[in-house]
Amino acid sequence: MSFIWVTRGRTWGFRFLRNGEFADPLPEYERAFSGVGSDAEVCRRVGECVALRFPDPEGRKDRAGRVIPHEFVLMGTFASGTRTVSEGRQRVWPLVADEYERIWKSAKYPSTPA
Repeated sequence: MSFIWVTRGRTWGFRFLRNGEFADPLPEYERAFSGVGSDAEVCRRVGECVALRFPDPEGRKDRAGRVIPHEFVLMGTFASGTRTVSEGRQRVWPLVADEYERIWKSAKYPSTPA
């Protein structure tokens, strides 16, 4: 199971919380989301990967009042079975929901992506 996960918390900006087993996930993330724009929901296949974005399922907002987006680059079996935002959310959110619940209010984000 491999994916990149980028999001922000209540007080901290965008951070990689999962690195998809890349030493530097930024190039993969940028390739997947290149040209996607600012749509609140995205599900787009890019080669063997899927760029997936959706608003926080719990409606959480940062301290500026902006809805928190979750962005994923899905690879492997996650990518092969994901064609819509709904399918992607159903696949990945149960894997990260508890983790995000624990950290989203933290003043400091986790320092080591998984």
